[in-house]
Amino acid sequence: MKQFADEAIIEVTSGKGGNGCVSFRREKYVPMGGPNGGDGGKGGDVIFCVKRNVKTLANIRFKRFFKAKNGGDGQGWNKYGKDGEDVIIALPPGTAIRDAETKELIKEFTTESEDEQFVFLKGGNGGWGNVHFKSSTNQAPRNANPGQPGEYRKLLLELSIMADIGLVGFPNAGKSSLLDAFTNARPKIAPYPFTTKIPNLGVLRADAERDVIIADIPGIIEGASEGAGLGIRFLKHISRTAGLLFMIDCSDENCLTAYKTLCGELEGFSKDLLNKPHIVLCNKIDIEGAGEKAEKIAAEIKKTEPETKVIPVSVAAHIGMNDVRIAILELVTKMAGEGAFTSTGERISDGSFLSSKKKGTSLNPNFLASRSVDEFMEEQYPGQNPSESDS
Repeated sequence: MKQFADEAIIEVTSGKGGNGCVSFRREKYVPMGGPNGGDGGKGGDVIFCVKRNVKTLANIRFKRFFKAKNGGDGQGWNKYGKDGEDVIIALPPGTAIRDAETKELIKEFTTESEDEQFVFLKGGNGGWGNVHFKSSTNQAPRNANPGQPGEYRKLLLELSIMADIGLVGFPNAGKSSLLDAFTNARPKIAPYPFTTKIPNLGVLRADAERDVIIADIPGIIEGASEGAGLGIRFLKHISRTAGLLFMIDCSDENCLTAYKTLCGELEGFSKDLLNKPHIVLCNKIDIEGAGEKAEKIAAEIKKTEPETKVIPVSVAAHIGMNDVRIAILELVTKMAGEGAFTSTGERISDGSFLSSKKKGTSLNPNFLASRSVDEFMEEQYPGQNPSESDS
């Protein structure tokens, strides 16, 4: 990715409805032809949809303003105005739409297919032409209704990468090396901290029909929950994962307290992250003395978390990698079968990545209800019962 953007503030406006027309039929040999003013066209809607080939919010961030077309005005001879064109905003999977001021969640795109659309703002209805106002007592009405105005909202878009497993660890723990070894992703790898500056995704092929998506985020440092380093900014990208993979560098002098520190930083960001099932990898055991440290770390974790798997590995020397692969597949398969949810009721993994490729994607079309129209409005619009008119 040349440019990674996971947040964007945009302003969206639906189209205004076209005005109704005041017109009369004027034709030779047709006296008192009567009104023939057409209705205005409907304004365009603001629509969001999911595009799988869109990976970030970079293009949206720099455009910012999205406005649907206004409806055309009505014309004589009962000609209706043209409906305004909709504005369709393509978002990557995992995007959440929030109100920019209140941060209220409006819509979250997690399991939607590319064919599904979310109509967020409806365009204004077109105004009635004077043909609708004729009656036995008003045979030449000279009034028509203006079109309804469109709606405006300021929104905050937040992208959380959709993945099954999230990698967590300090800088230089070997997360990017693990991603490189298991998947076709080629993240930058170098012997200095903060080599990874943006999240990376890789696909672990389970078998001919199943894949597991692994997300690598920048390394976390102590004090990250208070704003230090880069990792805390990207922790939201592992909020929807089925489980976590802790990477501990056993060659580091602080490796014995690394796991406790990482758990503390995750808890400071979100308790839901800490409650996710996880696996601990004690990396770099090929270095002298690291193997003994890995045994101490495993023994310490087993005291408080007997069900947590602790696996000694060396990514560089390819030691224990098959055990890690099996453990990842078992974890994601188990969570996909059970259906994991956060404490707020949000599903953290729908199993769509691990499930069979022949399996259809479940949909959740949680559309907003259409905007209601005040029954006591004096103006009339297409679709309103003429008998309700005061005229």
